[in-house]
Amino acid sequence: MDIEARMREVEREIISRRPEHSVDLALDRMAELVGLLGDPQRACPVIHITGTNGKTSTARMTDALLRSRGLRTGRFTSPHLVSIRERIVVDGAPVSAERFVAAYDEIIPYVRLVDEHHPAAMSFFEVLTGMAFAIFADTPVDVVVLEVGVGGRLDCTNVADGVVAVITPISIDHTRLLGDTVEEIAAEKAGIIKPGATAVLAQQPLAAAEVLLRYAVEVGATVAREGVEFGVLSREQAVGGQQLTLRGLRATYEDIFLPLFGSYQAGNAACALAAVEAFAGVSDENIYGPAGLDANLVREAFAKVTSPGRLEVVRRSPTILIDAAHNPAGMAATVAGVEESFHFSHVTGVFAASGDKDVAGMLAELEPLLDEVVVTRNSSERSMDPDETAELAAEVFGEERVRSAPRLDDAIEAAVALADETVAETGPGSGAVLITGSVITAGDARRLLAPAGGELPPEPSASQPSRHSFTAAELS
Repeated sequence: MDIEARMREVEREIISRRPEHSVDLALDRMAELVGLLGDPQRACPVIHITGTNGKTSTARMTDALLRSRGLRTGRFTSPHLVSIRERIVVDGAPVSAERFVAAYDEIIPYVRLVDEHHPAAMSFFEVLTGMAFAIFADTPVDVVVLEVGVGGRLDCTNVADGVVAVITPISIDHTRLLGDTVEEIAAEKAGIIKPGATAVLAQQPLAAAEVLLRYAVEVGATVAREGVEFGVLSREQAVGGQQLTLRGLRATYEDIFLPLFGSYQAGNAACALAAVEAFAGVSDENIYGPAGLDANLVREAFAKVTSPGRLEVVRRSPTILIDAAHNPAGMAATVAGVEESFHFSHVTGVFAASGDKDVAGMLAELEPLLDEVVVTRNSSERSMDPDETAELAAEVFGEERVRSAPRLDDAIEAAVALADETVAETGPGSGAVLITGSVITAGDARRLLAPAGGELPPEPSASQPSRHSFTAAELS
């Protein structure tokens, strides 16, 4: 059997397990698996990242900064946009199909042993987490950037002990699993903060901040807070992104170009910088002292950061943006980013979301930005039916501003036609399409619209030229 056929077979086997959204928060299965594998999660230091929004972008920035310092990195993030291999990344590149299959074949006998010992078999996500740990230990890598799946305290990634714990902004999401209040959700996410670690906290709602700080004190962790110990000192719009001055834990870094849009990405950059400074203090025994990191390496790393599916421009004339926002807080940040970074006279939305999300809340955040919205479904079985979405959208937008399409490609075609009408009337750059509502929607759109079926290229190192999709520079 050729490797691509075997890869498809392995992916089917993994997906056939308990799905990602069917979460049974517990550590016992994962603890048993890594024990059988020889505790690969302890093979190198870990930077652990949780939060409600911004985790993957922060992980990608953290990875880029670490690689700029000459470190070999492993990165585990979720969910994926196009290929399942995107979740397990070594030195900025998704693992090959051969490596993915080999890791699966290596651990599956142990997974089946664990299955026999527990009433619930290991899930899709638990198997992938075990594979990631095994790959990173076998490579080996110098440091792992590890993104939580759901929550933190009982998430299967929490068998690892992060020397740095990053908590991005917390808001309401996954209430069935984590609780109905910001305080309850923060308490779950605080569980990744380990004794003696450094907790890097993004700006948080006051209620969440109080819970996180109290927990950090209880376990004896050092705390670094955005806006207090580190943060964004200045931010200006620039062609294709933004120009930043960041205050880190040990130095101030000026003239940083970040080729991403939105103030929330500047905050993510500040958290990533603080995390790497904190990690340098642990790994290098404070040899940098008050001087901080090499400012030129920091600039080079940030200038080459990509975050696919996060306000990503994939086409022009008309401009088509893809964004993976999937809850009201994330959608509010997306809307603010579009309004700040672009100057469209007409924006048409394409929207598809999971039925278990706060769909009405997301639509309410989108309403001030969009002239009309085309609702549809994505490839997930959890996707809300377009007719049901249209009813919710009509309550927010009014019926005359809502259209429905049975498939995403039909919805995009309809939205592009509406944007083309604006471009024809008012000129290039005036009309745009925003495709959003879910990571799955973003991935489906990328398959349809981005080069090579949406597959993500390897991320450039500090010595490599940057590779981007269309940016604002190309749209002018």
